[in-house]
Amino acid sequence: MAQPLRPFGLERYLAPREFRCELQLCCSDSESWNMVELLEMLDEDTKSRWKDLRLGYTTTQGLPELREEIAKVHFTKVDADDMVLDAPGDAMFVAMTALLSAGDHVVCTLPGYQSLYETARSLGYEPGSLRFDPADLAKLVRPNTRLIVVNFPHNPTGFLPTHAEWEAVVDTARGCGAFLFADEMYRYIELDAADRLTPAADAYERGVSLGGLSKNVGMPGLRIGWVACRDKQALQRILEVKDFTTICCSAPSEIISLGVLRQWDTIMERQMGIIRTNVAALQAFAERWGGLVSLSISRGGTITFPRITLPEGHTVEALSDQLLEEEGTFVLPGSAYQAPGFDDRFRLGYGRSNFPQALAALEAFLDRHYAEHKTKTSA
Repeated sequence: MAQPLRPFGLERYLAPREFRCELQLCCSDSESWNMVELLEMLDEDTKSRWKDLRLGYTTTQGLPELREEIAKVHFTKVDADDMVLDAPGDAMFVAMTALLSAGDHVVCTLPGYQSLYETARSLGYEPGSLRFDPADLAKLVRPNTRLIVVNFPHNPTGFLPTHAEWEAVVDTARGCGAFLFADEMYRYIELDAADRLTPAADAYERGVSLGGLSKNVGMPGLRIGWVACRDKQALQRILEVKDFTTICCSAPSEIISLGVLRQWDTIMERQMGIIRTNVAALQAFAERWGGLVSLSISRGGTITFPRITLPEGHTVEALSDQLLEEEGTFVLPGSAYQAPGFDDRFRLGYGRSNFPQALAALEAFLDRHYAEHKTKTSA
């Protein structure tokens, strides 16, 4: 039976805070781009398309040339006809609505971005949770498992399975005939490119890859993403459901996105330079505060999910609000993910260029309130 959508805990937490603070320390995206600098980077064909653009409807499946560029950059077996363009969140909602039927069982990683499991629950399907060890997946699937939902690099932990573990996930999905829905929004920002996983839509004939330009290239304002799948029947159903939502993408966003895909390597070089600089700062912070914060550097993505050992009576929620009040910045409490067992964690995002300043604000706060927990060997 269908259930009402529960409030999106993460978004409801962020909404009153993220646009009134001086700095965010929990951003999930990478450094954004100024339109002027971005337009200057575009190739001549894209500039011409931009200049001549008319603000009419676009094709429901998405600009063919943009789909071709996405296929070239992100896939080897998927072609332009195997994907539908949409805002990433909408694409996820549309795909799950299209793929699931009454009585289906869904396995999803927890904690996670709430849409990935809440959508299935609200539609009346039975979600099961996977606190991710790929070896456990085979124990969780059932005869009626229709969808296995994963997110790698993972939000919020940054977890990235090995290639062998990923192959085991694919084999499990294939063995039970389930669709494998992979949120791949953080793909291409692995610290070591050799760790980059094969997209689900390439790896498996019933694999569904959700991708986009929000996280890796830092352009969430474009609201452009894609869902790719080589199963023609499933893709047709996704298109049919999309007719009831956005129908088509923003024409200006499609043109800018086309130019972005054509400059992919240049754009990602800047993004990864910022991320690597911030990782070094985060490592130094972890060494100084090891007595309070248990932090491991993610192999991919722009976020990590450390545990903080606070004195009795202190909570991460209270710490976040006090940090915002005193330093004009904040962290995201683990409780925002609405999954049990993570109230002693918080999300740190290190994809933006002002991360060192935001981290310094956190450290000033910790020095003021928790100095006794600082690693004694630090300078």
